[in-house]
Amino acid sequence: MAIIDVVRFDGLKSRDWLIYKFPSEELVLGTQLIVQEGQVALFVKGGVVADEFCPGKYTLSTENLPILKKLVNLPFGGRTPFSAEVYFINTTVKLDIQWGTIDPIQLIDPKYYVKLRVRAFGQMGLRVLDPVTLFREIIGGMQKADVVKFDKIKEYYRGILVIKVKSAIADAIITNGISALEISARLEQLSDHVKAQVEPDFEEYGFKVVNFFVQSVNFPDEDFEKINKILEDKAAFEIMGDNRYVTKRSFDVYEGAANNSNGVAGAFVAGGMGMGAAMGMGAAMGRTVGNPIQQQPSAGEFKICPSCGTSIPAASRFCSECGFSYAEKVCECGAKLSPTAKFCSVCGKKV
Repeated sequence: MAIIDVVRFDGLKSRDWLIYKFPSEELVLGTQLIVQEGQVALFVKGGVVADEFCPGKYTLSTENLPILKKLVNLPFGGRTPFSAEVYFINTTVKLDIQWGTIDPIQLIDPKYYVKLRVRAFGQMGLRVLDPVTLFREIIGGMQKADVVKFDKIKEYYRGILVIKVKSAIADAIITNGISALEISARLEQLSDHVKAQVEPDFEEYGFKVVNFFVQSVNFPDEDFEKINKILEDKAAFEIMGDNRYVTKRSFDVYEGAANNSNGVAGAFVAGGMGMGAAMGMGAAMGRTVGNPIQQQPSAGEFKICPSCGTSIPAASRFCSECGFSYAEKVCECGAKLSPTAKFCSVCGKKV
């Protein structure tokens, strides 16, 4: 291989490179080394970082290669050939590094008590703080290549970043009691908090975190619908008042049971109740709704629904929550059964 007289790297058009390996290792004393602004050149021998050069123009000699001189036993003077790997490190600031949580953060919203699947996305800026430390950590943990790009760095450090981001967001929502709906107004404070968390980890690998931004914290639409339903009910409660809201909920329960074949409507058929009895019960319900204070049962006049466990007035023939019927059941064989019977005691058929 021909002896190289000039060693330089003019960079890549994309500026997305982090480490570049000069293609030739056959050098000679007297070779010109040119290090551009925003670069640092490292001479490596046998995997050991020898000498470091900042931006400038150099003539390689035993004086400016003191460590390499000891490693290869270079003599003084002349154009002595030697071999060494030359790596250029990009020290410019990379501001447009995008990041995001791959898996959602699952937590309970402290205000609405709804399970949410939270995701976060943002951007960060990095600059090489210690080229030697970076080289040792990156090249030691990655397969050697002529060019190492920032995309590879994002993959390499994604685990550290995501763990810190998840921890900071969970801490903000759970520990500080901030609802996921309100966290968007605190993105600046959250960004500063996460930046302080990730800085020490990146410094261990030779990086300085120039800036860090949490640009969005969001969750699926179906999770938002759960909170939206709670907000609607809360608004209805505040507008209608306590008694009227309870009345409305009672009608909602009976309407839901009527639309359920196993609910109140089904109970009418299973219990053999006629339309008149059903209308009588509806009238009784109307009287209760119309004057809730007058019809309020006294203490001790309650029973527990065996179906859903709700406490209801002892005189109730149906549960106001699930529609369970206390009416006597009749099997197809004609046997009369208790309201809670699941199988006929005469023919054994399932009720």
